[in-house]
Amino acid sequence: MENNIALYRKYRPGDFSEVMGQEHIVQTLKNSLASGSVSHAYLFSGPRGSGKTTIARIFAKAVNCLASPDLAKRDKDFNRPCNQCDSCLEIAAQKSMDLIEIDAASHTGVDEVRELIDGLKFAPVKSKYKIFIIDECHQLSKSASNALLKTLEEPPAHAIFILATTEAHKMLPTIISRTQRFDFKRLHVPQLIEKLEFIAKKEEVKFEDGGLALIALNARGSFRDAESLLDKCMQFSGKATISTKQIEELLGIVEVGKISKFVDLLLQKNAKEAVVFLNELADGGIDLVEFTKTLVFYVRQMMLLKISPDFAPVINSGLSKEEITAMKAQMEKLPEKEIQQWLELFIEAENKMKYAIILQLPLELAIIDITQK
Repeated sequence: MENNIALYRKYRPGDFSEVMGQEHIVQTLKNSLASGSVSHAYLFSGPRGSGKTTIARIFAKAVNCLASPDLAKRDKDFNRPCNQCDSCLEIAAQKSMDLIEIDAASHTGVDEVRELIDGLKFAPVKSKYKIFIIDECHQLSKSASNALLKTLEEPPAHAIFILATTEAHKMLPTIISRTQRFDFKRLHVPQLIEKLEFIAKKEEVKFEDGGLALIALNARGSFRDAESLLDKCMQFSGKATISTKQIEELLGIVEVGKISKFVDLLLQKNAKEAVVFLNELADGGIDLVEFTKTLVFYVRQMMLLKISPDFAPVINSGLSKEEITAMKAQMEKLPEKEIQQWLELFIEAENKMKYAIILQLPLELAIIDITQK
């Protein structure tokens, strides 16, 4: 049964020590648990796949953990949640009646929120606190948000709300003001690679050099997406060593070397070869939308290098030293204003591709714009 579990679920952090990339949030939550100053409402805001619901569940376990708080004071290495008591095990198995999770994307109405509020009247069945995790809470309707606001203004002592959202700016400011807000960071490629290496070692799967970096680069800062892509590769290849070419073919993604070659053709003002190269990628199964996203990422790194040769986002981008060296050589051939124009053309092409009858046409038009100037 264990083999049928998706990797992002199988390797989801079970306690604070396993969380990567959000140390500032973990430390604050641990301090609040140690001091006993737990808030009645939290807002976790940040990019998708950055660990918002994972940390919400860990905090739910920690705040209701039955291990004696005195033990934590006596033993500095004590890890809370303990993941051994009945409360921790029930929450981990998603069987706790005192942890209620709601996906606001599919439960947007006021009736669902009022039903939740009605449940607040009752004390927790077993635990100290009844925890409500509301995911994508920015999608609640206006009437549902107002009903939730009323509850947050006068919450019962036994209730804790954890609101998670990717778009905090869409929420009522009055709701935000009644929560303790934590902003999650977008994860860097090296952090994603570290997690993927850990999983690959556990699963006894080997990758060619650069394979995991290619997966991490295309995960767009999301642990969940990175683990899902890794899962797909492993299912395809079994226990054999997975090559970079297989990753490209299977996931429809493109390695940075091909992006670099495409940029070289644009620098040479070779419209014919650039269009042929683009269509060969499409015929070879490369997802052109993903190609364009990676192209935008690549040209943005060029712009950052133009601003400063030692720009930290480029160093932490997951690109190898050789790739950054090649990028610097390309960047030196373009004035800053032209790099900006390239970015604007590729972003416009990506947006138009969503509605294009011929998928590569917006990119082909961008190629002509660039090479004829």
